[in-house]
Amino acid sequence: MGSFTLGEISGISEKLIKKTCSMAMAAHKSPQNLFVVENSRTSSDVIFSFPGSWSAGHWFTRQPFGEIKVDQSDLFCPKGNDKVATSLRSIGRDELATVNEGFLRRFETILGTSSLQAEVEKAIMEKKKVVFTGHASGGAVAILATVWYLEQYLKPEKTSMPPLCVTFGSPLVGDFIFNHALTRENWSQYFLHFVMRYDIVPRILLAPLSSMGQELEQIFSLLNQKAMFPIQGTIVEASKFYETVMRNASAVASHAACRLMGNTNPILETVSSFIELSPYRPCGTFVFCSGHRKLVSVRNADAVLQLLFYSSQLRSENELKSVAERSLDDHFNYLSELLESLNKPLVQLDHLEALPLSSNGITAENIVTNMALNDLGLSARARLCLRAAGEHKKQKLSNQQRMDSKKKDIESGLRALEEYKTKSALCNVGYYEAFKISKEEDDFKANVKRLELTGIWDEIIEMLNRYELPEGFESRKDWIELAIKYRRIVEPLDIANYYRHAKNEDTGPYMHKGRPRRYKYTQRWREHALRMPVGSSAESCFWAEVEELLLYRTTNPGAFEDIRERIINLERKLEEWFRGNQISNDVFLKGSALTKWWITLPHQHKSTSRIQGLINI
Repeated sequence: MGSFTLGEISGISEKLIKKTCSMAMAAHKSPQNLFVVENSRTSSDVIFSFPGSWSAGHWFTRQPFGEIKVDQSDLFCPKGNDKVATSLRSIGRDELATVNEGFLRRFETILGTSSLQAEVEKAIMEKKKVVFTGHASGGAVAILATVWYLEQYLKPEKTSMPPLCVTFGSPLVGDFIFNHALTRENWSQYFLHFVMRYDIVPRILLAPLSSMGQELEQIFSLLNQKAMFPIQGTIVEASKFYETVMRNASAVASHAACRLMGNTNPILETVSSFIELSPYRPCGTFVFCSGHRKLVSVRNADAVLQLLFYSSQLRSENELKSVAERSLDDHFNYLSELLESLNKPLVQLDHLEALPLSSNGITAENIVTNMALNDLGLSARARLCLRAAGEHKKQKLSNQQRMDSKKKDIESGLRALEEYKTKSALCNVGYYEAFKISKEEDDFKANVKRLELTGIWDEIIEMLNRYELPEGFESRKDWIELAIKYRRIVEPLDIANYYRHAKNEDTGPYMHKGRPRRYKYTQRWREHALRMPVGSSAESCFWAEVEELLLYRTTNPGAFEDIRERIINLERKLEEWFRGNQISNDVFLKGSALTKWWITLPHQHKSTSRIQGLINI
């Protein structure tokens, strides 16, 4: 927490910020252009600016908030393989992000009917930095364009430079998962959003369409006129609109703050069930313009949400008319505000859990921070909410450290099971078959280790399910590699235990109903990290298919053609996984359950099988 220049925290020059702001504001003057590009031979940057739209239908395509899941667009699927899942999701939970449909469709139209992609690829070929910018909903389009670029062009095997997104007065675009995904991928650093203290536009999507009625079209018409030339606003409409938006923003911020503070009161869920709460949340770095020639930078998305509400609060009812009119005027004051404040020290709000709650007892190092909070009009309650956001992030890091401390226990347990696996192979029996029979003391000890590991991993998965670990946890290489080892050595034991106790008779096949989340989550980790097709890293659970095929043959003696394709598909995968060192050769031992099943297949099939040379008979 302290004073820095904007360049020190973002690496963006004042010149570039001023240029993007000028282009973003000017784009409104030529709404007939889908985008404007500036590509100077003397500059290392290529700037793409998108005009905004002042049509309510372009913001709210449906009730209540115009939201849509990203799977209804193929823009964010990695190019060249539509079977690879988009990054805009939580990996383990496999929950897709939500975005504003109107802004998404606008970007789809631009990409499909203009030269944008060709211009972007030209810039990449010229090794120039691509910068997307926009004002109002043009900023929302710039955000989606940046995510599209990151998904399509920023790959380890490609040499393109990361893009930059700079927006001014942009509405929110995506939900909590949208921000979660950008943070996990380490993409949040490429987004910089400027918000004037009273600008109403970045707050609009915190209110449902039903709450605004015809007011929205009236305000948009007024904003459209202001975008073209200065005019005086209508105080009555502005006041009513301001009250409506901020009332809904209050509900969203309060609900979020209760969760940050660990409120488990069931009333919280009851209230949210009948009050329409906006799904949209901030992403990236926000720079709040206080109006006092000061800039305040915040990277914590939870804190930004609180600031969007509390920085626009009235000190008294007497301020309503003046603040409501300013809420429209501020939307067009970015360039003049930045010209006056960019060369001034910037206050970066970090370590939010230590924010001063009042001016009393302020230490020397907190004087500048406290002045910035006062300039934003933050009450003690507002500061308490910011503290809660900081504490929440701190708790996530603490949870991660606690899980990291258990890695040794996981590695120790896996070594013990590897020894059990090796010992079983020496007896010419795969450890899967040995564990399923469970006649020896070693089998009992292996089961104890399996259960110990289950406890640790279930705790990790439950924390991920509640988003109580840092966003980047599922992308950490050390945990991905550890999870691969765990899944490959332990899941076969879980499958053996499942069919040994005939759980399939009550629950159904293991893969349909019985597979625990700890294996589903960790399988997705690997597939996402390596950009593999969805479901392709199933080498740890092939035993479940073997068991189901064996059951079919037992209940349908002599039947083969009905399951022939399933068998061929399994054999193909087994060969691929073995050649790729993803399964070990103990699978094909003479006493292995796989071998015992395979030898019962028709001779004609076995003679042409892809794994006949691997089977030890």
